[in-house]
This record gives sequence, structure tokens and C-alpha cells, in this order.
Amino acid sequence: MPIITKITVQKNLSDRYNIYLDEHYAFSVDEDVLTRFQLRKGKELSELDLTEIHYEDEIRKGVNSAIQYLSFRMRSEKEVEEHLKKKEFNEEIIKEVIHALYKMNYLNDLEFAVAYVRTQMNTTKKGPEVIKLELKNKGITNDMIETAILEFKDDHVLSSAISLAEKTVKQNKKIPEKLLRQKVEQALIRKGYTKEIIKEAMTQITFEQDEDAEREILESHWSKAHRKYEHLEGFEYEQKIKQALYRKGFQIEQIERFLSEKEL
Repeated sequence: MPIITKITVQKNLSDRYNIYLDEHYAFSVDEDVLTRFQLRKGKELSELDLTEIHYEDEIRKGVNSAIQYLSFRMRSEKEVEEHLKKKEFNEEIIKEVIHALYKMNYLNDLEFAVAYVRTQMNTTKKGPEVIKLELKNKGITNDMIETAILEFKDDHVLSSAISLAEKTVKQNKKIPEKLLRQKVEQALIRKGYTKEIIKEAMTQITFEQDEDAEREILESHWSKAHRKYEHLEGFEYEQKIKQALYRKGFQIEQIERFLSEKEL
């Protein structure tokens, strides 16, 4: 059986040790593995010893990699598993690493979910439905998601929805009211607000453009359509103009009234 003839500390990693067998470098191990297997100069190692040492050292490497990954922020179990897979640890080692992390209190999916909801509430305009989906994609169970999402209070959700709606209105001042309402509703849906919250938020903000502003918007869109279709005449020209303006969200009655005024 090979004998340990020398043990040295690695230059760049003070918690890892180089093991020499029969005067030749053989492998390196984590300090925890060194202590657990009582590795010392003069000790003989069987094939079984070497297999167990390598196995335990792989687990330690996985644990250390996961802890470093977790040092930046909380992670879900699934996120840690995916990280370890990218580092090319095999499934058996990953299971042992995850088990060790739970014992060391580095992993707790419910605490992660609650913290994630709070962070999203305080830093984004996302609604509950989008956050639920994000948690599901991170491997959180439905029961944990439902518990974590209780952090959302109705008044906070409505306030965030109104804030997002108002921001959308400000960013789209130069479109007709009908299209503006659609854009606001779509923005709220994309961010994960429920139908009830969207309906309430829509009643809390002002969409109506004043008459001069609405006329100016219509005039601008008409000018673009006119340049595109001015080569046409009569009925064909009129229909193309009406269709173009209708697609932009203007009402038929509004369009016809505008065009009749243009003819005067």
C-alpha cells in the first residue's frame, strides 16, 4: 500500500493540502478531509481509503463552491443545484452537498422566498403573479410561494399598480386615449397584477386628453398618413386615411369629424 511521505500547504489555498505518496505528488485535499481521515506522514492508504478520501473531498469542494455562491445573496436550493451542475459536480455529490448545506443552515427555501418577495416589493413594480412565477422557476414549492406572497398587502399592491399606470401614461402622452388605456392595461398585465387590481387602478388615474392636445395628436398622425396616401384620390384616399387613424386608436366618429373639418 502507498505511504504518505510528505504533506504541504498549497500556496494559494491555505485550507488545502498537497499529499505525496511514495515521494510523488498524488492529490490534494481540503483541511476538513485531512483532519477527518487523520492524514499524516507515514500513514498507509488502501484503495478503499483513497476512494473514500476522493469522494469526501469532492463533497467539500462542492460545499465550498456553494458557500461562495451563497455569499453574494440568498439562493434557492434549485439555484445552488444549477450552479453546482455548471461546475461539473455529479448528481450524487450535489445531493450530498445540498444535504450538508441544510445541516449548516445555508439553505432554507421558505426564508429565501419571503426575502425575495420583500426585495421585489421594495425595488420593483412587479405584481404578485409575476413574482409567483419567478419563485416557481427558482424551484420553490406552491405551498411556500403562497406563504411568501402573503407579504404583499392589498394597499401596497394597488399603490404599486397605480404608480406603474401613471408612469405609463406619462411615457405615452402622444397617443389617443383608447390606445393609451390599452397600453396601461397591457403594462399592468405584464407585471403580474390581477384583473381586480388592474380594474381598480384604471379608475384611479386620468386618461382623458384635453381637447387641444387630442386634436394635436390626431393632426400629427393625419399628416403622416396623408404623406403616405396623398397619391390616392377620392374614396380610396379617404378609406386609407380612416383605416390608418383607426389603427392608431382614434374613434371613427372622431376621425370623421376631423376629416370633415379638414374639407371646410
